[in-house]
Amino acid sequence: MPDPTTPGPDPDPTTPDPTTPDPGATESGSRPAPPHGAHGRPPSAGRRWAAYKKSPYLPATVIMLICAAAAGLFAGSYTYAMANPTPHRIPAAVVSQPDTVRGKEFVAAMDKALDASLVIHVFATPAEAREALEDQQVFAIVRADSRGASLDVAGASGAAVAQVLAQSAVKVGHTLGIPVSVTDVKPLHKGDPRGLALFYISLAAVIIGFVSSIQLNVHASGLRPLERIAFTVAYALLGGFCIAAVVDWLLNSVDLPFFESWLILALTMFTTGMVFLMFNTLFGRWAMIPTWGLLVLLGNPSSGGAVSWPLLPSVLGHIGRWLPPGASVNAQHTAVYYQGHQRIFPFLVLAGWALVSGAVFWVGTHRKQGGRDHMPQHAAAAT
Repeated sequence: MPDPTTPGPDPDPTTPDPTTPDPGATESGSRPAPPHGAHGRPPSAGRRWAAYKKSPYLPATVIMLICAAAAGLFAGSYTYAMANPTPHRIPAAVVSQPDTVRGKEFVAAMDKALDASLVIHVFATPAEAREALEDQQVFAIVRADSRGASLDVAGASGAAVAQVLAQSAVKVGHTLGIPVSVTDVKPLHKGDPRGLALFYISLAAVIIGFVSSIQLNVHASGLRPLERIAFTVAYALLGGFCIAAVVDWLLNSVDLPFFESWLILALTMFTTGMVFLMFNTLFGRWAMIPTWGLLVLLGNPSSGGAVSWPLLPSVLGHIGRWLPPGASVNAQHTAVYYQGHQRIFPFLVLAGWALVSGAVFWVGTHRKQGGRDHMPQHAAAAT
């Protein structure tokens, strides 16, 4: 008799163990039949599309396409506006002395050299012409007589514009044999020789303003409308202070009139934050698209900060002043370089965008809450 403690031969691995249940068998012991009929066919195109729409792949694909288009539009808008600045409409003051033949000849040659882009404003005295330049009604003052010509430019009104005017005046004077003197009567600060610092700080206020609003929307979505506006005011004031402090106190790039510049930056950040809230109310999760398009693709290139508006394409030069980035640059530019000549228009533009955006956000939010949360208490208890 074999010893029960002695191990037998190893079982054949190809032989199924009758004690091991078949994972493919049903409770009755039989294996399921292969799919047949409608269940055996691959899903139709309609079913696949319906499943795709419910999956995360659809928004991911849309975002991919939007990002690609935004990259091209971003490069195109800035290149179109800034890559090849060309004079389109340059207001210039002419003192009445060029009534002489030589003076008229010089002004006409200047206009021709600038492709007929000069818009002449005649003033009786140099003092009146200088006041027009301080009010930013003109970008240069031309005086000419039989002895020669002089050109006063304002680098603060746009370094590129001043350079174009100066080069054209010297060239025309050489052609006509007239001595020409060029003077920059409103130079840029030494720490900002190209006049870009104000554009950069306004750009920072615009972008951080709406990006902060996006972050509040993502990470503090439980805030009530009034609380959301209050936090927008708070980060705008704090952010505007930090921008002005870094540029003026830490880097000493531009000598800012601190309080006025701080408030302009804060108003800019608040306005762009409210613009995002308006678009978020209207378009939901796709609000970033119109916000980016309005403020970055259209607003920043047309603001006149990097390239002064007389050198921008005419359409951009006109609409840029009505958008938050352009209003911010204009207000900041006047506050820094033309103190005492500040204008109300850029503040009205910023305030108008903020008020309209805030009204849309407030009304839209309360309508949504009225349909969802404002159920009478007795009705809620009954359910």
